[in-house]
Amino acid sequence: MKSPNAVIHLSHDAARLIEFDDDSANAVSLAKQVHGTHQHRSDVRTEHEFFGQVCDRLGSLAKVLVTGGHTPLHDFQHYLEKHRPLVAAHVLAYQVVDQLTDNQLVALARKRFADVERLA
Repeated sequence: MKSPNAVIHLSHDAARLIEFDDDSANAVSLAKQVHGTHQHRSDVRTEHEFFGQVCDRLGSLAKVLVTGGHTPLHDFQHYLEKHRPLVAAHVLAYQVVDQLTDNQLVALARKRFADVERLA
C-alpha cells in the first residue's frame, strides 16, 4: 500500500494535519499543551514538545506540505532541521498561507506535489 501524503497548517498554538491519498482525506487536530511551570524559557520546551508531537505523526508519510504563518513555519522548519532531520526529508515545501478549509489545503498540496514532480 502506498503511504499517504499530508498537508499541515500550523499556528502558534495548534496544528491541523490532513493525511490524504487519491481517494480520501483524514484530518487530525493537535493542540499545544501549556505547562504551568515558571522555568526560564519553558515556552521553548512547550513548543519543542508540540513540534515533536507533530513530527511523530509524520513518520510514515511519503510527502508533506507545511503551511501557516511565517513565524510558526520558520520555527517548525528550524526544529525539524535541528532535531528531526529524517522527518525533514519528507517535507517537500513550506508555504505561507492564511487559514484555509481542509479541502483548500488538500487541493493546494496536490498542486504543489504535482509541480515538484513535473520539475523533477
